[in-house]
Amino acid sequence: MTTNNGDPLVIAEGLTRIYSMGATQVTGIKDIAFKINDGELVVLKGNSGSGKSTLLALLAGLDQPSRGRLMVADQDLQKASQADLILYRREVVGVIFQSFNLLPTLSVLENVCLPALLAGRKFSEVRAKAMDLIEWLNLKPRYNHRPAQLSGGEMQRTAIARSLINDPKIILADEPTGNLDSRNGQIVIELLSELNRNASRTVIFATHSTLADPYATSQICLKDGTITETCEV
Repeated sequence: MTTNNGDPLVIAEGLTRIYSMGATQVTGIKDIAFKINDGELVVLKGNSGSGKSTLLALLAGLDQPSRGRLMVADQDLQKASQADLILYRREVVGVIFQSFNLLPTLSVLENVCLPALLAGRKFSEVRAKAMDLIEWLNLKPRYNHRPAQLSGGEMQRTAIARSLINDPKIILADEPTGNLDSRNGQIVIELLSELNRNASRTVIFATHSTLADPYATSQICLKDGTITETCEV
């Protein structure tokens, strides 16, 4: 599921997501359009409620548009079936959450391995790849620890390793530095930038922080669910 025709990796046209809450309709994003090329590092900027998390959820295949077109790695996510979306989430995107979303009863190694094991890959291969990632992220002394025994920075690095275990084309991060102090936040940004530069990963993340600005190839500024020319954070 990768682009091979020279087209942008991500194409959004008239992209809209409207949520129904009883008789009330709430607009997450409305009629937005943009393109992202393979190998970019894109920062989504905007205040709370601007539509950043809505857009990331659509890009992650965790939600689908109400209308409009969203093509990611040649996959039409607006028309995708649930089976298509499961495969897309396994093969195309890796997601990093602000709250880490690690399973508390599993060790670092087990958390990292889990997405690949669920995809049916062999345990021996998965474990070797996971240990390589754990070592790269300076987590080897902690590989057998559970999340409650880790610092915030260690939990976020574990989440990064987990997002990479299936070799995704795109890394999506929702406020990846939001629960970290400035030092660990800078470490996470530098790791994502290294993945972008040296491992040919397209990185897209939403943030209130300015830490990523020096590394970004482009920004998408959102306000009240639409794209604006200037970012307000």
